Amino acid sequence: MLEGLGIATVTIGLVRPHMEKTRGPRGLFVPFPLGRPLGEAGDAGFQRRVLRAALALLERSDGPVILEDFPEDAPTQAANPAWSPPFELPARATPATSAEWAAALAAEMSLVRPWWEKARARLGRSTVGLSAQAPEAWAKYAAAFLDGELPAPPAPLTSPAYGLRFLCDDLKAFYFEAAQAAGPVPSPTQVNPWFFHRTVAGAFLVALRAASLASADKGLNLAGGRFLIPANWLKINP
Repeated sequence: MLEGLGIATVTIGLVRPHMEKTRGPRGLFVPFPLGRPLGEAGDAGFQRRVLRAALALLERSDGPVILEDFPEDAPTQAANPAWSPPFELPARATPATSAEWAAALAAEMSLVRPWWEKARARLGRSTVGLSAQAPEAWAKYAAAFLDGELPAPPAPLTSPAYGLRFLCDDLKAFYFEAAQAAGPVPSPTQVNPWFFHRTVAGAFLVALRAASLASADKGLNLAGGRFLIPANWLKINP
């Protein structure tokens, strides 16, 4: 609509296949984590380079579709060789029932929680809280989905699908923040493999996704298929 009025537009996108299918008039694909279209929080110089690359597409006269790739990765995407988890976890269990999953997750979270609290103090904030539930309630609530139940979430959330989605967001943030409790900050290329391949919580999210996709509840199908786990971390390796 804006283009039809003579107003040139440009899009910055994080998912290249989406940009290829929508075929906007001008697009800059950036290879950054979802939620970071300009790449680096607090790095004005890097953000400026991204914006200039996008705005430069407005000067192009070719088309009708222009799709360019930003040539740089965000600096914090590179693995930090000085990082390692600030705490050790026992070998990951392989639960068979929902009760075993709940017990295994609760036990692991009890080991992680002191480090999450240290990280919260160090960072001065936390993104945990979307689920409107305290961490000690997460394991039992989420495990119910493995049995095909649809437990009602606390207010203000309005559906089990929202309850599970935001609980999983909280669970990931809980572990990711704990991983930054001391020492250097890990990159996404380090903390994601650690979480999904080494923790009970990571395996639990995979199990919850499978249960969500098998549910008769369409909202839960959508939440499980799109929001619980990045697609490239679905395969679990020991």
